[in-house]
Amino acid sequence: MKRVTRDEIAARVALDIPEGAVVNLGIGLPTRVANYLPTDKDIFLQSENGVLGMGPAPAPGQEDYDLINAGKQPVTLLKGGSYFHHADSFAMMRGGHLDICVLGAFQVSRFGDLANWSTGEPGAIPAVGGAMDLAAGARDVFVMMDLQTKEGVSKLVDQCTYPLTGLRCVSRVYTDVGVFQIEPGGVVRVVDDMSGAGLEELRRMTGLDLVL
Repeated sequence: MKRVTRDEIAARVALDIPEGAVVNLGIGLPTRVANYLPTDKDIFLQSENGVLGMGPAPAPGQEDYDLINAGKQPVTLLKGGSYFHHADSFAMMRGGHLDICVLGAFQVSRFGDLANWSTGEPGAIPAVGGAMDLAAGARDVFVMMDLQTKEGVSKLVDQCTYPLTGLRCVSRVYTDVGVFQIEPGGVVRVVDDMSGAGLEELRRMTGLDLVL
């Protein structure tokens, strides 16, 4: 089994984003998706700090730190892009105007529950933040994460044990070994075995009764 890199995960997510979609890329790993979006499709990237029409990361030396995403990383602005008040951005997120948001996660349950803001560790951030609004407001929620922790514990689980960000909101999970579709009734379908692990090995790694 060969685990894929984080950039390969990002490139795989980009393949599933359709023409014309308005997409929010969450802080951290999801921001890499911007670098793999096809240039022949009109896809509109939104950031919760008030940007619409972001492009890929700027070339070294070309950064403008007055133009950043929600993770304070410098971004580029495509032709026709705009920036606006934070409150307008959250109205966009809460009003159902996002087709897709891409988030990181600590855990995703087989029912699509999302836990991505706290593990309960001392000193953790004190509140869920904008991820809650994204999880509730976007039409589709994609998650990017390693399938297992460093200790070998699956992050795709029967039930989340960490504080929840959203209930039954995740539709697809992209990991370093494969892509999983969350279907009604807690069914988890393997849609892309990116590592060549095979169904039985993926079942062993997750402890879930996965299907093809």
